[in-house]
Amino acid sequence: MKTRITELFGIQHPIIQGGMHFVGLAELASAVSNAGGLGLITGLTQRTPEDLAAEIARCKTMTDKPFGVNLTFLPSVTPPDYPGYVRAIIDSGVKAVETAGNNPVKWMPMLKEAGIKVIHKCTSVRHALKAESIGCDAISVDGFECGGHPGEDDVPNFILLPRAAEELKIPFVASGGMADARSLVAALAMGADGMNMGTRFMATVEAPIHDNVKQAIVAATELDTRLVMRSLRNTERVMVNAGVDRLIEKEKALGSALKFEDIIGEVAGVYPAVMQKGEMDAGAWSCGMVAGLIHDIPTCKDLIDRIMAEATQIIRGRLEGMLAD
Repeated sequence: MKTRITELFGIQHPIIQGGMHFVGLAELASAVSNAGGLGLITGLTQRTPEDLAAEIARCKTMTDKPFGVNLTFLPSVTPPDYPGYVRAIIDSGVKAVETAGNNPVKWMPMLKEAGIKVIHKCTSVRHALKAESIGCDAISVDGFECGGHPGEDDVPNFILLPRAAEELKIPFVASGGMADARSLVAALAMGADGMNMGTRFMATVEAPIHDNVKQAIVAATELDTRLVMRSLRNTERVMVNAGVDRLIEKEKALGSALKFEDIIGEVAGVYPAVMQKGEMDAGAWSCGMVAGLIHDIPTCKDLIDRIMAEATQIIRGRLEGMLAD
């Protein structure tokens, strides 16, 4: 399948793996890239720029296909060494970067000078237009269904994607609620040039996370996520568990008086405990509503091959078959 996204990143299939904390390691990124998609290493999971450079080097031993790095710019009292991370990406020769969080305008000259293609994750059309105006090459349009941070507008992809198609000149992919061939074909029909999958890639053989997490995703339905931290305007969609129940109780009890410090035990340092040790009730971890569509744990290659084969069947069989002669 050829789209503006496959052309932009030099990949075979219009499927991108989302950047996920303590999930986007070399094992997963290389497996997705080897299967014809675009794998992403999650930059901030690596504690230092040197660690990121080492992870990129490790990924290069596992694939000769294009892969990228996700770099999330977060507001912080003591921000990470962003100049160091950007330099590590450039020096490693990576040619694709997914930016997320704050506006990446400060880093665009360095990235563009190095010939890096930048795809920025946005939860609204206005932010997507801003990203286009500062020189981003593509957008990952993140609907309300997504795991992680859906923004504060609550616009699902059935509306958000066609709106993006109306406004944007640069290519974009659909993110949030993407799991299978139906997702891909629907995204293409609404104007996207591909899709970004996060939660779906967590439930794969190569995802370097505890089996408890994979089994929890397979067992979950579309009703098993919750939105937390809404009153802090830092809304996050997470998998329901005992830690999240505790967090929600605090939100109810404190109401508008809630401060981040009140819930830090349920959100800080959770990912190593969940993803590496399989402690499923440790606290809040991002998961999309799409868990309800995930029923198995295939290899990345089997998953992507299945999606592309079924997408062809849907387009050539089901949809073309509906057209009157």
